Amino acid sequence: QVQLVESGGGLVQAGGSLRLSCAASGRTFSRYAVGWFRQAPGKERECVAAINWSGGMTYYRDSVKGRFTISRDNAKNTVYLQMNSLKPEDTAVYYCAAVSDPSGSYYTQGYDYHYWGQGTHVTVSS
Repeated sequence: QVQLVESGGGLVQAGGSLRLSCAASGRTFSRYAVGWFRQAPGKERECVAAINWSGGMTYYRDSVKGRFTISRDNAKNTVYLQMNSLKPEDTAVYYCAAVSDPSGSYYTQGYDYHYWGQGTHVTVSS
């Protein structure tokens, strides 16, 4: 079992920055692919970024490219999502998710992930 805990959410003005953290415990995290998802009220959950176990492969949805950066520190069992130039449309609950995958892939669909955090709220005011 892997437990995931997100932190770093909050209220920020448009144009501001936040860094979300996803801390894992329970098992060695270094062979897990991780994704960051978000869900806004009335909208479907979407993957905003994903990273493979080594950090060598990453994915970003088009709307966050150039603004968000996903990274990981396997020694600290933590994955980060640096969010810059935030927009009101980035307002959502952000979740991290993990799946064991030593093959080196990343995943962008929620059903591929086995473990989920409880979410952290991000509100961007205009």
